[in-house]
Amino acid sequence: MHTSIWLDTEIKPFQPLHDSLQTDVTIIGGGITGVLTAYHLAKQGVKVVLLERDRLSQSTTGHTTAKITAQHDLIYDELIQHFGEENASLYYQSQKEAMAFYHKTIKMFQINCHYQQEHAYLYTNQPNNREKLEKESEAYQKLAIEGTLVDQIPFSFPHLKALRMNTQAQFDPRTFLKTIVAEIEKYQGHIYERTTAVDIDYQSNTIVRTARGHNIITDNVVVATQFPFYEGKAFYSTRMYPSRSYVVGFTSSEAYPGGMYLDVDQPIRSIRHVQKEDKTIWLLGGQAHKTGQQQQHADPYTELTQFANRYLRSQAFHYQWSAQDYETLDKLPYIGALNKRHPNVFVATGYRKWGMTNSAVAAQLLADLIVGKENPYKKLYQPQRFHADPDLKAFMRNNSDVATEFIKGKLSKTDRVEQLKPNSSAKIKHDGKTIGVYKDDDDQLHAVDPTCTHLGCECNWNQSEKSWDCPCHGSRFNYDGKVIEGPATKNLNKLSL
Repeated sequence: MHTSIWLDTEIKPFQPLHDSLQTDVTIIGGGITGVLTAYHLAKQGVKVVLLERDRLSQSTTGHTTAKITAQHDLIYDELIQHFGEENASLYYQSQKEAMAFYHKTIKMFQINCHYQQEHAYLYTNQPNNREKLEKESEAYQKLAIEGTLVDQIPFSFPHLKALRMNTQAQFDPRTFLKTIVAEIEKYQGHIYERTTAVDIDYQSNTIVRTARGHNIITDNVVVATQFPFYEGKAFYSTRMYPSRSYVVGFTSSEAYPGGMYLDVDQPIRSIRHVQKEDKTIWLLGGQAHKTGQQQQHADPYTELTQFANRYLRSQAFHYQWSAQDYETLDKLPYIGALNKRHPNVFVATGYRKWGMTNSAVAAQLLADLIVGKENPYKKLYQPQRFHADPDLKAFMRNNSDVATEFIKGKLSKTDRVEQLKPNSSAKIKHDGKTIGVYKDDDDQLHAVDPTCTHLGCECNWNQSEKSWDCPCHGSRFNYDGKVIEGPATKNLNKLSL
């Protein structure tokens, strides 16, 4: 059961890169951003190479809730307050264009990816958040967003008010991407899986270096790795923080009432459905926390299951998974040139859990920047932006948190390996070093140095996912130390006890 519903869809495998080569554009990251960017460029005749360190769209894209919506939580009133109506309107228009891209592309290629238009709802049961919904509704009116406040949504859990955004959509992202991948191949784009990019070098040419020693000489690079594995002194590590959330998929004795729903209270919960053969699968998500900072005895899947049992008449649970995304200082993604020193290296990151539309926005914007085409959203999303309010407060809060986690991780550990029960973990001191130890169900010990190979923070154990998660920048490793996701490109060091 511990898998995503989207991973039921198979995408053809690709070989690793076995030789050095030369190309116009190298795209690093085979999620939906990287794939769509490759698609836009390849169909314009640009020579494209796409590298993915694991399998295409198995990471964040394979673990999304896959809502194609411009209703990104309570955002529009805040955007108006901080950046003005014009920029708030630009943000909304970019998201509308992304939704239109999916609608048009799915129709053009007749992709059977369970694309379905649905209204989207934000709801609350707290009086202070009711006021926020009312302000958000006023922002909708200012920005000509089709939506309205409603008193009821069709669920039995308590709620005071909801804000509807009309005619949004949902789909199966991997089934959609199967067709897009085939189009990339049709236009002579090259895709390589199980190929890890570890550095970008600048000599007479720009060179992407891989873990196996094969190099790509390239005119442009797109870093579409969720968190930039290469920062080029742009300090993305100080300007974003990672967050994990969880999803359970189940059948219910009730008919699904339609719509997509998001709770703006704490803990935030998301509800949508998927038609899977003869079953209607309800997807309930939430229980978010900063990566590597999960409460020790918290069990997000149990919390979600209990909520489904109590309010949604759940019958049988078929899927469960987690996902990770990053939030920027001002809640807008960073999309564009990495920094002024490297104008031919581009980045797309910080989607704040709204990756379906933001991926489409990023792919079109990056393709336009590379081919020299004007794009109205260039300035809005440029990574070099900095706003005194709210960026400065967020910057101080985020980096204070990172510093605290860095120092806390280096403090002395007192757990004893002899006390470990099966299916549990601890940090111990062994020969003067901190060691992370996991004991599996067969009483086998798996020991690693928990120091993250990205920037040296110390990872914490995630019992729900059986992983070592970095609380500073979101790198994640399995119990044997193998990289799962995040900016780290090297595994944790395995140790013997």
